[in-house]
Amino acid sequence: MSGSDVSIIVTVKNEASSIGRLLDSLRSQTISPSEVVIVDGGSTDGTLERIVSHRPRLPIRLLIREGTNISQGRNEAIRAAKGEIIASTDAGVRLVPHWLEELTRPLQEDAALDVVSGFFLPDPQTVFETAMAATVLPVETEVDPQSFLPSSRSVAFRREAWQEVGGYPEWLDFCEDLVFDFALLESGHKFHFAPEAVAYFRPRGSLRAFWHQYFQYARGDGKADLWRRRHTVRYLTYPVGVPLVVAMGVIQHPLWWSLLLIGAGGYLWTPYRRLRPMLRDLSLGDKLKAVLWVPVIRVWGDLAKMVGYPVGVVWRRRNSHLLNPDG
Repeated sequence: MSGSDVSIIVTVKNEASSIGRLLDSLRSQTISPSEVVIVDGGSTDGTLERIVSHRPRLPIRLLIREGTNISQGRNEAIRAAKGEIIASTDAGVRLVPHWLEELTRPLQEDAALDVVSGFFLPDPQTVFETAMAATVLPVETEVDPQSFLPSSRSVAFRREAWQEVGGYPEWLDFCEDLVFDFALLESGHKFHFAPEAVAYFRPRGSLRAFWHQYFQYARGDGKADLWRRRHTVRYLTYPVGVPLVVAMGVIQHPLWWSLLLIGAGGYLWTPYRRLRPMLRDLSLGDKLKAVLWVPVIRVWGDLAKMVGYPVGVVWRRRNSHLLNPDG
């Protein structure tokens, strides 16, 4: 199979510590792309030098676009790309050797397809990152291929489809790939799920980094008006459910333990089910640490979302002219 009509696009900014893993994995692909178009948003940590050092081994085209957000960078990369099939990934990932082949084969074999959704899996290096992966990342058995929305760390699409929906939303700096996915779906483009096209990435390594990530995600949800029901449920659950359980415990109500166990079971069942196979190679002490980290991470992420979402909603109300420039 040839990758002569395939362009890989990547956006980067200050990824010196991780860009090498991506570029090495691109060199190991079973098929070679016609080019790798990288847009740098203003790196100052040596990222550019590391990218340039790989030029003798990869067909890299490096564009410097200081100050661009991810959406703007991706659109810049696609506009500069030559291929009719665009494969997108991120700087902080490691791709399996057959990633590009699995991702692009369906598009080359079926002219009716417009988008191929790859998958992503955690590549944890610490106990905390293992617990993080189990808490926030789906496993393949949880995915419905008919409704799965791809992340731009592992997706391929036809240039024509990108053009028809106006590209990535440049007014949005987080959750931009979801809005892009929805635009493709609403315009009738056909999706295909390719779970073998795996991108491995490291989960956030600290509570501080995780807070920043989920705050930004939730802010993006608010800006893009996504997942209203999910956020509403979260706002209702914590102010109502938590004080109720605490009050029943204080007064020693007989239903307290039952409600506590049922609530905790429903809240943590999925993360612990994912965590179980990840514990096999850990020591007993590390297993205990991972188990204890899960509820902390779950609550911490919910709080970050509850803080970030209204920030995005306020932004949306103040910047409606950016969302409807003709309105």
